Amino acid sequence: QVQLVESGGGLVQTGGSLRLSCVVSGLSFSSYALGWFRQAPGKEREFVASKRWSSVSTYYADSVKGRFTISRDSAKSTVYLQMNSLKPEDTAVYYCAARLGDSYRRQDPSDFRYWGQGTHITVSS
Repeated sequence: QVQLVESGGGLVQTGGSLRLSCVVSGLSFSSYALGWFRQAPGKEREFVASKRWSSVSTYYADSVKGRFTISRDSAKSTVYLQMNSLKPEDTAVYYCAARLGDSYRRQDPSDFRYWGQGTHITVSS
């Protein structure tokens, strides 16, 4: 059974930083990609960042490029989202997601099969 469990959400001031973690278990396939998405109140879920688990290749939404960094620790089966220079418009529930296969440059949530429960980020102005 595949499980993704996020943590690290909370309240932060504009300009601050947070790091989200997502522990991945049950994915026994040789190739898959991990992604971060977010959903603000009243809005659709949107892509934030993704990477191929087995390589350093990463992909970012234009709105977070240069501020957010996706990375992973294989030993801990964990993918991270380091968020710097946070803005009030970054306020949302953040979700970790996984998809099978090498293709990681996917922005459509429907391309990802497995999802975590989400963790809430509030950026105060």
